[in-house]
Amino acid sequence: MAKFVKRPVVIEAARFYDSPESLEELSKLGLDPVNVDYSDSDAPLLKVRTLEGIMEASEGDYIIKGVEGEFYPCKSDIFHKTYDRILS
Repeated sequence: MAKFVKRPVVIEAARFYDSPESLEELSKLGLDPVNVDYSDSDAPLLKVRTLEGIMEASEGDYIIKGVEGEFYPCKSDIFHKTYDRILS
């Protein structure tokens, strides 16, 4: 079986929380619309339009803007295992 290594790619991301600051950050990232489902008021879900269809993000998940401008959610633990922050 062949093995592969992920290419180093710089991405933009923002973390989803049900707060005005977080929703503004997601909007600045380019997510449009920023659509939060409050069906369960204790666990709001962000609806993210991806290349595969609509996916849901829970509070604390990261929303990643990919190299082609696409968006997708990523669980916090996976995000931190995969990405390092670039300090500017």
